[in-house]
Amino acid sequence: MKVFFFIFLILLTSSKILYAQNLSKAYFAGGCFWCMEESFEKINGVTEVISGYSGGTTKNPSYKEVTYGDTGHFETIEVIYDSSTISYKKLLDNFWINIDPFDEYGQFCDKGYSYRSVAFYQNQKQKILIEDNIKKIEKKFQKKVLTYIKEFDEFYKAEDKHQNYYQEYFLNYLRYKKACRREKILNNIWNF
Repeated sequence: MKVFFFIFLILLTSSKILYAQNLSKAYFAGGCFWCMEESFEKINGVTEVISGYSGGTTKNPSYKEVTYGDTGHFETIEVIYDSSTISYKKLLDNFWINIDPFDEYGQFCDKGYSYRSVAFYQNQKQKILIEDNIKKIEKKFQKKVLTYIKEFDEFYKAEDKHQNYYQEYFLNYLRYKKACRREKILNNIWNF
């Protein structure tokens, strides 16, 4: 029995190591990171979504600095995913249907630079995929996509109170999401 248990532990440990080798990260900004976190955590193959800040110059910014200051950062999510289960392309598809790509002032009821939508790329393949998606969306809607395309540089994790907000403060989150009319606007754009 001890030998069986020992072998089981070795197999379990080695499978976790192999699993970890397939983990990749993607970065998106789509207005409120609470809403973006919720939409990505529901996807099969996504192992974790972290709310934070990216795209600016200030090191380790606070929420207040990003929202009310001049950090250059956007509310961003870090999506950790198993690339053997889901592709970057599928994550990008989910990004588009969870934003209003035509809003130049922010997203839904959150306005201001830090709430603008951004697709961050980490390599040329991702950049080309984003650009191709934008061309298709512009052709379909006959409107200019105002989502930024930015090269990823650094990600700073947001304060703990912003992590898993939609789960930890469920009722507050639902009131916020409904007041912003997020689902209604998305439905009007993407015809769910």
